[in-house]
Amino acid sequence: MDVDAYAAAHNAEWLRLEYLINRAGKLRGAEIDELVELYQRAATHLSVVRSATPDPVLIGRLSSLVARGRAAVSGAQAPLWRDAARLVTVSFPATVYRQRWWWIGCAVLGNALALAVAIWVVNDPRVQSTLGTPYDIQQLVEHDFANYYTEHQASAFAFQVWVNNAWVSAQAIAFGILLGIPTLYVLVLNQLNLGVVGGLMAAHGKTDIFFGLILPHGLLELTAVYVACGVGLRLGWTIIDPGRRPRGRALAEEGRAAMSVVLGLVAVLLVSGLIEGFVTGWVHTTWLRIGIGVVAEIAFLSYIWYFGRKAVAAGDTGDAPDTPDLAPVSA
Repeated sequence: MDVDAYAAAHNAEWLRLEYLINRAGKLRGAEIDELVELYQRAATHLSVVRSATPDPVLIGRLSSLVARGRAAVSGAQAPLWRDAARLVTVSFPATVYRQRWWWIGCAVLGNALALAVAIWVVNDPRVQSTLGTPYDIQQLVEHDFANYYTEHQASAFAFQVWVNNAWVSAQAIAFGILLGIPTLYVLVLNQLNLGVVGGLMAAHGKTDIFFGLILPHGLLELTAVYVACGVGLRLGWTIIDPGRRPRGRALAEEGRAAMSVVLGLVAVLLVSGLIEGFVTGWVHTTWLRIGIGVVAEIAFLSYIWYFGRKAVAAGDTGDAPDTPDLAPVSA
């Protein structure tokens, strides 16, 4: 390698990096992004020079520049509001939109399972008898199912279901690291419970009450669960088939994107929790409470389709914008 030619080709970038390093405490916005990018390039240049030439002067210069750049990058973090804005407008919707066929598949298959179980329960009294005594089932369909939404203070109940649902969704995503097998268990268990309760209510002529109380919060809540399961299964599949990327890199990229979904679903499930706590059991006009749920569901899907499709079209995958030092690969 011609050392002088290589240094001449990249000298402008190194000088620009040095300038940004010297102003690290005053950088804002695009300059911070530029600092990170130039630092990563310089780290790659250092690797190239070390492997191709023993020139101690150039190696010393780049080593010093990279060390100072690392310190500057560590100290020149973007404002918290920028990270939050990126999560809301890019990372979360991009990941959910990019993996839409996974969670739509979970929704279709999950609801098919719940429907099949409900039909089975309705049409087979022997199945009903295995689910509880006649008295217990009567209590469920006549009192317990409806009272569940009003027996606690609305704010405490909303907080409880929010925390529980957020925890279940986070587990469904994290379980992807185990090839997604426990994620499937979470999905199947959720749908079995839905099918059993729905079947028992329908068998006793309470279908209208079941859907009238499930739909207001359930549309958004179940969508969040399907998204979590879809992202978890996609993460598990990445281990099996990383595509053209090295398996470690693919898993790291998909894992970081999945964490944005965990954070995003916390907010989504807060909304469904508020609906469940303050609307489902307390708004007595059926069409109104279902309408609130439908509006929330349409708003969420529209948000994902607008921001997610826009981000994916721009080439964003939902991964973190800044990657570790070993990420640079081009000189």
